Amino acid sequence: MQEDASLREQVLSSSTADDVAQIAQKLGFEVSGDELLRFSGNKVGKVTVKKNIVPGEYN
Repeated sequence: MQEDASLREQVLSSSTADDVAQIAQKLGFEVSGDELLRFSGNKVGKVTVKKNIVPGEYN
């Protein structure tokens, strides 16, 4: 993601963790949106997984 501006834009413009998981799955990674949410706050290489808090969202 650090070196691919197009991929970074796709991920940052995603609305849900499931959307991000679908992008990852197309790249050969086996991950679900739920797994990404549980991983929030952890760092992988130079990327930190972070859940965006949206006002009015149920947690």
